[in-house]
Amino acid sequence: MAKQMKAAYYKEFGGTDKITVGNIEIPEVGEGEVLVRLKAAGVNPVDNAVLAGYLSQFLPMGFPAIPGWDMAGVVEERGFSARRFQVGDEVYAYARRPTVQWGTFAEYIVIPESYLAHKPKGISFEEAAGIPLVGLTAYQSLYDAGNLQSGQTVLILGASGGVGSLGIQLAKEKGATVIGVASQKNHAFMKELGANHTIDYTGTNIGEAVKQLFPQGVDLIFDCASGDTLQQSLSALKPNGTLVSILHQGEGLDKNIHFKYVFVEPNAAQLEILQDLAEAGKLKVHVSGTYSLDQTAEALQQIATHHTTGKIVISV
Repeated sequence: MAKQMKAAYYKEFGGTDKITVGNIEIPEVGEGEVLVRLKAAGVNPVDNAVLAGYLSQFLPMGFPAIPGWDMAGVVEERGFSARRFQVGDEVYAYARRPTVQWGTFAEYIVIPESYLAHKPKGISFEEAAGIPLVGLTAYQSLYDAGNLQSGQTVLILGASGGVGSLGIQLAKEKGATVIGVASQKNHAFMKELGANHTIDYTGTNIGEAVKQLFPQGVDLIFDCASGDTLQQSLSALKPNGTLVSILHQGEGLDKNIHFKYVFVEPNAAQLEILQDLAEAGKLKVHVSGTYSLDQTAEALQQIATHHTTGKIVISV
């Protein structure tokens, strides 16, 4: 008989009322796969979008579906040819598969070992589970799509949230000057992470505020907020600058803007780079709230407010 695990899952698209917490079968461990006993799972705004069915046109779904793409845990069993990790190794991963079904809000996950990297030493499972999705998003946006270089200036919109707060740190690591945009109450937090300048998006025109600091404009805008915040900021982009967004898909933008949209992909090699930075104390995750599996619906409601400082996680 197949083994059971406790998990949060849903059988149809909708709101958090569709979430059930109960027992579900653990999938078989296939070739090249490992069984990981989960210790913690990061919660992200995209989890609600998937639950609501907003992404179903380009992300095939299987039901019952377990939400969550961020994870940290311990390798418990290895399938045929899965030998990169030992049983007992502490690992972390961004666990989005081509078909979305087996997520991380559960006691166990079966996942190709190619997704995994060693969990950073010296930080908690909760902190580690908060890194993969936001860390890889910031990395792929700033370094790959944005080609950020030392000495450049980057404007980060929504800089106190999960992606933005890691974006500040990765931009600083590259030797860039960072301007963080968020509400006043998060300015000290952004400065602590390394932001050189902070701008409050309420009551100021962001573009004008940036131009006062840097009359020439900025080399890169990293957009983790979109909406009016983005529209106000466009005037601050240098003529040959780049706009990278994780929300806006480019519709209605000036054709002359060098624009890139990023939807994060799993990348174990980049997770290893983030692991090194975290172990060196150069990448910190601020976990502002921890929930149990039974509180999955509340965790998803909290992330939906879009006023989360840093990260919230589910501790399994």
